Amino acid sequence: MFNLTPAAKNILIINGIIFVLTSGYIIEEFGLRYILSSEFKPYQFLTYMWIHAGFGHILSNMFAVLVFGPILERVWGSRKFFIFYLLTGIGAGMLYAGVNFIENYRLESKVTSYVSQPSPESFRKLILDESKEYYNQLYDFINSYSENPNSSQYRNESVSIVMSILENKSNVPMVGASGAVFGILLAFAMLFPNMELYMLFFPFPIKAKYLVLGYGIYEVWSEFNRMPGDNVAHLAHLGGMLIGYIILRYWKNKNGTYY
Repeated sequence: MFNLTPAAKNILIINGIIFVLTSGYIIEEFGLRYILSSEFKPYQFLTYMWIHAGFGHILSNMFAVLVFGPILERVWGSRKFFIFYLLTGIGAGMLYAGVNFIENYRLESKVTSYVSQPSPESFRKLILDESKEYYNQLYDFINSYSENPNSSQYRNESVSIVMSILENKSNVPMVGASGAVFGILLAFAMLFPNMELYMLFFPFPIKAKYLVLGYGIYEVWSEFNRMPGDNVAHLAHLGGMLIGYIILRYWKNKNGTYY
């Protein structure tokens, strides 16, 4: 059914082996950390993209490599395809780390300011500004805190909540090949924009350029409308697409073609 090419095959094998061997230690040590974390290491920009946190995670990423990777590899050759895969993954990690640094530094400043002078209104504002996805589940607490602004119990609990949010946002390692995979999707759409694809549970064929455009729009929407429990690195997905576009434009300007 699938005629695998060498680089795509090796990517699948390496990811599969690492997934079988993955433990909590591997994720903690080799996942990409917040760059100001004491646990951040530069090699994590490379290692994070070979680790997956669950079967659904690796299945979706490697299925994309399985479907689209061999087509690109036959056009580019194994070496060029593998370099593109690595560069989009590493580049996506770096872009994500940059934006993550700005967001976490800002959040850390606001949390420090809040802890020094907690109040119901500043707590509500911090949640709405920095963690709106938690607002609904904290709604009752915010109302109770507003009704009891001088309660040490509510103040202490609010401090605990904001510290927990800071910890969750700044100290959770990012893993997965999604940045590289979205680079592959972007490249496929640019090389074969009008190729019609049949998607599972979708009754009509869709052109590659519209499929990837839809993915991009969805990732932007998801990043700015996060739901509770959404720990997907949407910015890494978009970063992979951006790095992929930059690489392809460079090849186009240099060689006159994306090939």
